[in-house]
Amino acid sequence: MENIELKRFWEKVKEELIGSLPESVHPWIYSLEVSGYDKGVLSVVTGQAMARDWLKKNHSSQMNKILQTISNDSNARIHIIYDENAAKKIKKEVEKIHKKEIEAKQKELAMENLNFMQSNANLNLKYKFENFVVGANNRFAHDASLAVAKNPAKKYNPLFIYGNSGLGKTHLMQAIGHYILFHTPDLKVKYTKTDDYINDFISNSRKTNNSIENMSKFNKKYTNIDVILIDDIQFIESKEKSMERMQHTFDKLYEKGKQIVITSDRIPEEIPKLTDALTSRFKSGLMVELMPPDLDTRLEIVEKLANYNDIAADDDALKYIAVNFSKNVRELEGAFTKVCAYAELNNKSITLELAREILKCKENIDKLTFDKIADVTSSYYNINMSDIKSSSRSQKISNARQLSIYLCRELTNESFENIGNYFNKKHTTALYAYEQVVKKIKTNVETSTAIKEIKQALKVI
Repeated sequence: MENIELKRFWEKVKEELIGSLPESVHPWIYSLEVSGYDKGVLSVVTGQAMARDWLKKNHSSQMNKILQTISNDSNARIHIIYDENAAKKIKKEVEKIHKKEIEAKQKELAMENLNFMQSNANLNLKYKFENFVVGANNRFAHDASLAVAKNPAKKYNPLFIYGNSGLGKTHLMQAIGHYILFHTPDLKVKYTKTDDYINDFISNSRKTNNSIENMSKFNKKYTNIDVILIDDIQFIESKEKSMERMQHTFDKLYEKGKQIVITSDRIPEEIPKLTDALTSRFKSGLMVELMPPDLDTRLEIVEKLANYNDIAADDDALKYIAVNFSKNVRELEGAFTKVCAYAELNNKSITLELAREILKCKENIDKLTFDKIADVTSSYYNINMSDIKSSSRSQKISNARQLSIYLCRELTNESFENIGNYFNKKHTTALYAYEQVVKKIKTNVETSTAIKEIKQALKVI
């Protein structure tokens, strides 16, 4: 009997078996596969030993009668064979189904947790790792954040992300939350802005009715979770009671082995009046910095924005935006949105000419570097560039060094740590130099004039 004919014959036999045998054995019949028909013996294969034994013991006679009727052969019989390969195949199928069931359950839990997070913390769904553009300026912070998301409380606890406004701190923080929600949905995640935490604390502490109960609810709200994401911690500065409560929240979570992620626009030492206790706690894990994106990263960001929103734009127009908006990602996205909105409302194509017309930028041709700033400043003071990076304390060199540090901070947005390293100084020394110049600008005409003339030489004004 040919294969096609054999399969058709078996389907007919199987249909009769299903119609005649108890419903409890139907799954076993469905799983049988025909392997041959020779001299009245119909051989079928199963990967379930129990199916073979049960059918032989309890239904062999009935199955044979059905085959004899269909084949018109009174001696015909069904021979059930147990096959290990078929058993392995069934096992894989079962595991595949089980895996799908687990994934479906995880997805269901993730959605429940996501709904909880959305209603309690206003997590923004667009902030995920998938749409975070990684560049030299943020690679370390991104990799550390992803490591935390994959292993909450196992690596880098607490994780302290810092950098100027608009560089992606909130994006990375919320990406951690989203990743955990979808990959470890049994964990409870809470995102809170520091201002909201402070207001919540003040509100509960001022309630006169059941004050103990109110504070108990507040504590549970922020400590009966597995991952806490605290945004813009710098706003807690000088608020003594709130800092005490934050320390309590931190300690409770840390003691229970829960993950803590914090963002700030500066390192703990630079947050005025932050307690030593909180400073030491925030520094006890891993601190990572976000820097302004370089040109390649900025270009990738605007290209990704265009692709994501299905917007056609000339390459030159995108490059113009990327070149001229270098301070932070938020400013870059704002410029891109402005050009797109104008083009859409006026039914125009996004070209280089249109971008120039709308944004009216003074184009940045040369990227400012520490070397260039130090070189121009040393020339202004008529000293060697090496003097600025030396340990000399002469007034002339000291003034040149302080102005160089000030300009490096103002014109590049680099961290005081990186600036300090360049000038062979500690970051606290770089911060002090910057603050001294800020004070002098208000009272010292010579200093403000020097800064203006150096900026002119650097072609930034």
